[in-house]
Amino acid sequence: MKSNSLIIKKPWISEKATRLSSLGKYVFLVLPKSNSHEIKKAIESIYKVHIVKINTLKKVYKGKSTKKAVVTLRKGEKIDIVPH
Repeated sequence: MKSNSLIIKKPWISEKATRLSSLGKYVFLVLPKSNSHEIKKAIESIYKVHIVKINTLKKVYKGKSTKKAVVTLRKGEKIDIVPH
């Protein structure tokens, strides 16, 4: 099993991701080989939140594969990922 900090590469910050955060959804760039259970455990342990749903999407561009995870949190919880 991989370490939690290795599974989650970084939060994905874009205009669309920022809009989604107002709905309780956050986007993370994760390892392409990781599965939803590993992603859930990693985010819950790092950010101390409860995850309701995870959607993942893979993209291959010029031979490089990336994977994003869109995480929906329990109502009332939030993650502060925007740099100040």
